[in-house]
Amino acid sequence: MRIGLIAQLHGRPGGDLDPSWASIKELAVTAESVGFDMFVFEDALVYRGEETDGCWESVAISAAIAEATSTIRFGPSVMNSPYRSPAMTASIATTLDEISQGRYVLGIGAGNTPDSDYEAFGFPTDHRYSRFAEAISIIHPLLRTGSVDHAGEYYAAKDAELVLRGPSPTGPPINIAAGGPKMLRLVARYADAWNWWGWDETPSQITERMIPIIAELHRACDEVGRDHQEIERTLDVYSVTPPGMSADGSSMSQPITGTPAEIAKQLLTLRSLGIVEVRVDLTDKSPAAVEAMAPVVAIVHAGGH
Repeated sequence: MRIGLIAQLHGRPGGDLDPSWASIKELAVTAESVGFDMFVFEDALVYRGEETDGCWESVAISAAIAEATSTIRFGPSVMNSPYRSPAMTASIATTLDEISQGRYVLGIGAGNTPDSDYEAFGFPTDHRYSRFAEAISIIHPLLRTGSVDHAGEYYAAKDAELVLRGPSPTGPPINIAAGGPKMLRLVARYADAWNWWGWDETPSQITERMIPIIAELHRACDEVGRDHQEIERTLDVYSVTPPGMSADGSSMSQPITGTPAEIAKQLLTLRSLGIVEVRVDLTDKSPAAVEAMAPVVAIVHAGGH
């Protein structure tokens, strides 16, 4: 099983998280040196609560990560599709495929951030599913074939072409985040991979919750005549406490903890769901915490042996 690291792009001056590019770069480089397979991050604009956090724009960060690293795969866990037109999203994806020489993964979804995020930057908040369904129907053929001609309710792409293409012949992989039946039908039709997330849940709780969703995905694949085994399954796990470190201060009530072998064993139980890549959010966001995960990464790669 592959293992990835979840990083945060948000923060504020004087806040708990260091939002600087230097810190993000150090995490990505450290994750690569430790042996992580994937480096994922959010696609958001602003977080409003008791205090407001800003968030670096994920496409610009992706290009910088491509240059700062050489082997690790990377991309947004879930790109919020309403932030960008579908044809532009496809152009961005193939550009990042070129810069990274095939390491970029287009994680994408209908949009899961609050309406205030969209409103602050002038993006529509209504009909998120319908907008995404139309968007992915443009992005997919444009990446796969290099051209599309579309005039729809929400988007237009008149004789759009991707003349310049990266090294991936059919574009970077498309990983759709989805949970409901309608979104899972889009996964069945368009995705190379399907992403789900376990928020403050143990692996056994994640397993219990995912079983009926996987059954729904199988039904969706049957409807469109696709073998569900063609679609990889990835999972974001929130969260893991690195070996030898404390979970004090974490907002999660039940992080995965233990020795390297114990942590790896818990993550590897998720293989029973067909998960081929698990991405972990660490309760400690420091480079030292990433380095402490090295034995866990090695055990996961070895399948627990």
